[in-house]
Amino acid sequence: MTTDSRSRTRAARWAALLLGAALATGCATGPNANPADPFEPYNRGMTRFNENVDKAVLKPVATVYRDVTPRPVRTGVGNFFANLGDAWSFVNNLLQARGLEAYESLVRFSTNTVFGLGGLLDIASEAGIERHKQDFGLTLGRWGVPTGPYLVLPLLGPSTVRDTAALPVVGDPVGYVNDVPVRNSLYGLRFVDKRASLLHATSVLDEAALDSYSFTRDVYLKLRGGAKAGADDEEGGKLPDDY
Repeated sequence: MTTDSRSRTRAARWAALLLGAALATGCATGPNANPADPFEPYNRGMTRFNENVDKAVLKPVATVYRDVTPRPVRTGVGNFFANLGDAWSFVNNLLQARGLEAYESLVRFSTNTVFGLGGLLDIASEAGIERHKQDFGLTLGRWGVPTGPYLVLPLLGPSTVRDTAALPVVGDPVGYVNDVPVRNSLYGLRFVDKRASLLHATSVLDEAALDSYSFTRDVYLKLRGGAKAGADDEEGGKLPDDY
């Protein structure tokens, strides 16, 4: 069995364990229960866990990264990973039979890779080529697979049963880097860079939302095409601009 096969098998087992844990935790009941969030007790507990990890480790690291790394460097890092995302978006737009979007995603990836120093520069956006973000969870939604209940994952945060089931489908180019230390370093850099880009947004959310859990859940489900339990719009949902 190859390294990629073992990685995908472990990912599939991980997803199954998460779903089993959520089911075993029990469902929320009562007149105020949200039908799209039957695992609310588990989800709130996992949200508190994620928030504690974020306060203790992730936010401090992201803050230092933001403060010591020059803005042009951070912009280049963000552009690099966004360019890799365009490659995966191309595949999913193709699977969703979105011809124009697939074409533009491929043009974006090719242009930024060749002329943008491997993606460090976003030449495609300057040329007016639109970005069409997609992932495999949205591809499933495009062909009628419902989101299923809301589900909060360890460290990864908001998800749904559909999106969690789609995790083992590895389309991230970083996952195909054979050198394990380099691959893990890229994962870590991307995670820290993304968290740093959200520092202001999370501060605003903490100050503005009376119940940040409910606010985050409702926004996430609306974006993913499941504002109501089991409901998807005809587009299968979408990704936010800073996803």
